[in-house]
Amino acid sequence: MQKQVDLQLAGEKDVILGRDFLTWLWFKSEQQDNLFKTKNGEDFALYLEQKVVVEGGEGVSLEKAVCTGMMSDLKEARLGLSTGKKVAQARIKLEQDANEWIMDVDASNFSFSGLKTPKVRTKMEEGDDPDSAFLEKVYLVEKALEFFDDLFAGFIDIRLSIHWQGEVEALRNWLHVEG
Repeated sequence: MQKQVDLQLAGEKDVILGRDFLTWLWFKSEQQDNLFKTKNGEDFALYLEQKVVVEGGEGVSLEKAVCTGMMSDLKEARLGLSTGKKVAQARIKLEQDANEWIMDVDASNFSFSGLKTPKVRTKMEEGDDPDSAFLEKVYLVEKALEFFDDLFAGFIDIRLSIHWQGEVEALRNWLHVEG
């Protein structure tokens, strides 16, 4: 019985950390004009767009707001953040040069769904490696995961540092100005 409770609590901590991460990611993307760097110094852009779900509370008192739309400015989600909700799910677009990746991220278990990578050329010409399209697709999936891993590592670095409280204050100010 005790192990079941411990596992449940660990899962709840993951949900909290995931929500903090996606909320922080939205804040940082707007604070930094959507520009980020990988740990190797590569520039890329990140946008939260078209779909954001914010949640607050738990059990029967769980409240959720879902904001979707092609040109949505996510006002309801921002309002939810200002009332203490956190991002539970988000559609994230990553861009680097002419390449674009889109994925839905769930904060409860850090899962990705609907990952769309840049187009891969599938028309084969004489002398082309038959595995090249597959290998390019794998590379593009790995590239998206690399971006996401670097973002999460940056979040964890600040989350575990003495600077976290200052980051929380800056996030609150962002909500007040944006809201």
